[in-house]
Order: sequence, then structure tokens, then C-alpha cells
Amino acid sequence: MQQPYIDNQQDRLAEIFRQMDNQVTQESKVAYLKIQSWQFAVRTPEIGATYLREAASMITQSLLSFVPNTFVLSEEGYYLNPIEN
Repeated sequence: MQQPYIDNQQDRLAEIFRQMDNQVTQESKVAYLKIQSWQFAVRTPEIGATYLREAASMITQSLLSFVPNTFVLSEEGYYLNPIEN
């Protein structure tokens, strides 16, 4: 009797997990360094005021701006691929 072929992808999944974990670790180090530089800049009076103005403008221009749902869907390619259920 012949055994059915079962594709074991544990090695591939483990490698993907390791790569993603390394990427998250590197990104968190970069974020920590950015936070430290911002804290230093805010403590310095002449640099701090400029940083705070730039941060406020970035927040209002990016996070608080309205984007229609159709724009997000089109950017993600929702309308390009048929829906698979």
C-alpha cells in the first residue's frame, strides 16, 4: 500500500518566522533610536521647537487627513483581482 504524499513545510515556515522576527527586531531598534533622538531634540530648546512644529505638520498632513475608502481599495489592488470566496 502506498502512503499519501504529505508536504511538510515546517522548515520553510520556520525560516519565514525567523526572517520576520529578525525584521521586527531591527525595526524596533531603529524605532528606539528615533525615539531617543526625538527626546534629545525636544530637550534642546532651539532644535526642540523646530522638531515639534515639523511633527505637528506631519501628523496633521498624514494621520488626520481624510482618504476615501475607494482610494484605499484601489491602492491595495482590490479592483484588479476577482474576488475569491
